[in-house]
Amino acid sequence: MDYRRKFAVAPGAKAPLAGIDPSDALGEDAKKAAEAIEANTARMAELQYLLYADASQSLLVILQALDAGGKDGVVRHLFRGMNPQGTKVASFKTPTPEEAAHDFLWRGHRVTPANGEVAVFNRSYYENVLIVRVRNLVPRAVWSRYYDVINDFERALALNRTRILKFYLHISPEEQLARFKARLDDKTRQWKISEADYAERALWPQYIEAYEEALMRTSTERAPWHIIPANHKWFRNLAISEIVVATMEEMGLSLPAPRVDLAEIRRKYHAAATESRSGAAGKAGAKT
Repeated sequence: MDYRRKFAVAPGAKAPLAGIDPSDALGEDAKKAAEAIEANTARMAELQYLLYADASQSLLVILQALDAGGKDGVVRHLFRGMNPQGTKVASFKTPTPEEAAHDFLWRGHRVTPANGEVAVFNRSYYENVLIVRVRNLVPRAVWSRYYDVINDFERALALNRTRILKFYLHISPEEQLARFKARLDDKTRQWKISEADYAERALWPQYIEAYEEALMRTSTERAPWHIIPANHKWFRNLAISEIVVATMEEMGLSLPAPRVDLAEIRRKYHAAATESRSGAAGKAGAKT
């Protein structure tokens, strides 16, 4: 199945999230999906090596979701095999005083991927048309201009040969509450519990409205949004890994040609060593 075509938001198209079942797994089997995910993560690692060696393009993956939507899980399960030398993950939390003193794109631009790199944003500059909007942190006249600013920013990244994939992890309110409860019961994850997470649930309709407009106004050919049904973690991982692999394979990545004369390197540095070893072996044979 072409998951990109299935889940991508067409530029300018409405994204009515209420009409998308977050539990839809498209009839896929969890066991077979696990095998596919393993194959996809291995392929992602291979492609990341080619991207790193080629060093002429980059990949930016943006993950957005409501609390407990699975952003951390995607990072942990799908990008674990990539070489840390060419991969970075940036988490966008409450802005620091330094970040707040700059324009809202500043902290994002600082961590966009350089040539040869993969960058994964756990939340992103999109928070400025999401929580900023829902919580009325700035006037509508301000945040409503950010959609065009974001599109211009992503257009500039694309012109610099950065491929951009954006994923909205779509879960239901019931699934979110179940995941909160699982954190309460798991001592290793209780540190993640925040009363603010529960308070934000009261604003679910406002967040959905904010997401729908953001998806509609900022999904472009260069930087498409994908709405991923994410109640089933395994299906979320399957769909995203399929999309990442398909996109990276489209980038035409290959190992660069050697930058030196290999024959000369062999002659200069290895021929003498080979002759030396052969001579030493001959002398040893004569002694015996």
